[in-house]
Amino acid sequence: MSDGPPRLTANDPHRAAELLRHALREEGIVSDVHGGHGLALVSVWTGLVVGCDGELFWWRTGWDPRRYRFTYSRHPAMDPQRAAYRIASRYTNLRETHPLPEPMAELRGDPV
Repeated sequence: MSDGPPRLTANDPHRAAELLRHALREEGIVSDVHGGHGLALVSVWTGLVVGCDGELFWWRTGWDPRRYRFTYSRHPAMDPQRAAYRIASRYTNLRETHPLPEPMAELRGDPV
């Protein structure tokens, strides 16, 4: 019997995304996984969706006004715990700047 989620053993995007979802749950963050066509997405919060191709996780972190494009962070999919820690930081920032509308917060049981 082992503690925690099983280790990632293959470049399976959906499995890596599920391991990230589990690691995010340990950080107190609820997320959903959606997969298909060789990619997986972990939906975390408004403006925070993590992509995974089995080798890397990536998520949008901001906007570069000089280059007129989004900026991204990435992290190896073989390390979902550390990725979850980094994503949790972005999540905290987004929750402060983009809170849920009151009806959604009430449904989730979040303080309004």
